[in-house]
Amino acid sequence: MTRKFCAAATLVLAMSVVPATPATAAGNGPSHGARAPFTLAVYGDAPYGTSPTDTSEFQATPAFIADVNADPDVSTVIHVGDIHSGKQYCTAAYDQSIAALWKTFADPLVYTPGDNEWTDCHKVGEGGGKYNTATGTIDPVLDPATGQPVGYASGNPAANLDLVRRTFFPTPGRTLGSGTLRVLSQAQLPNRAHPEDARYVENVLWVKNGTLFVTINVPGGSNNDADPWYGAPTASQEQLDEAARRTAADLRWLDTAFAIAHTGGISSVVVSTQADMWDVDGKTAAHVTNYEPIVASLASHTTAFAKPVLLLVGDSHVYRSDNPLRHDAACTGDAGVCSYNAWDSHPGYDVPNFHRIVVHGSTVPLAWLKLTVTPGAHKPTTDTSFGPFAWARITRS
Repeated sequence: MTRKFCAAATLVLAMSVVPATPATAAGNGPSHGARAPFTLAVYGDAPYGTSPTDTSEFQATPAFIADVNADPDVSTVIHVGDIHSGKQYCTAAYDQSIAALWKTFADPLVYTPGDNEWTDCHKVGEGGGKYNTATGTIDPVLDPATGQPVGYASGNPAANLDLVRRTFFPTPGRTLGSGTLRVLSQAQLPNRAHPEDARYVENVLWVKNGTLFVTINVPGGSNNDADPWYGAPTASQEQLDEAARRTAADLRWLDTAFAIAHTGGISSVVVSTQADMWDVDGKTAAHVTNYEPIVASLASHTTAFAKPVLLLVGDSHVYRSDNPLRHDAACTGDAGVCSYNAWDSHPGYDVPNFHRIVVHGSTVPLAWLKLTVTPGAHKPTTDTSFGPFAWARITRS
């Protein structure tokens, strides 16, 4: 089978799973059928703790979920990654406790993994370990009571990603929370040219009233898993393979999503990922170099699509609304967040039909973004709107 034919077969299978969504519906106004507005709740970087024993945000989460459930407009919840902080241990019990909490959402929940629950699990603060220069081995963080490693698989990131998949993605195509939402997982699309893509169950897409949503597993913090695991002098082959294979799978998934978007009936695209790929975090632009393939793909696909594309991310924790693919585009957000021009992190792009929102996280009271999509709308780009999208920040009182 040729690569071109394989790609075409993959697209045909994807289209057979994604429901048809006509761009217009005869006789239907903006409040009916496929043209009806709909609302999502978006949040991330929560619940956070300041230490392995700090459970204050975790304990506040049931009331937060109840607030989201009480909003009759919300039909879907998106979590953009980081289910605990970099000062909390990566354990199977913790992941399972989050999965149990999420079952109480009244609406379906779509989740894309963050760095703190897998790529950064190797760090001492997350219960991983430290590279021993004398022996060339890893000294894991041990529980003084048992003498056993406190982190799952001694913090091995690849093993922790597998744990995340087993815990939050046990069945490809099924969402978390309650209710039903038909999504297509990358693991459901056989790809004879790239059979390894079957591993990426966390990458999903779905269509709602003419808007295509797609998630890709791109972790923040460690520059797409570039920081050598355990503080070793260089990255291991296992780590290099992980980053390369996942990035390639992410790029193919974006290709699939936008190929579907070009088939007709899709008026906008929403991409969700964890990494704030433009946040240098006080370092130089080299800190975000490993995100360039994803940024380039987003820019190319958005330009070719020529309709609104919205990117939802977490990672840098502080609310920001801007277009990092356009030089000197307007930026709004919390105090100090717009002090740097994100475009400088990945310069050279000029994509006007793109917008990015960093959702606020990691602080109490817990907050979420109320995102409403009005199919076919052409709202101006303002502090709270872009094309068919309008949003408001909701903080639990």
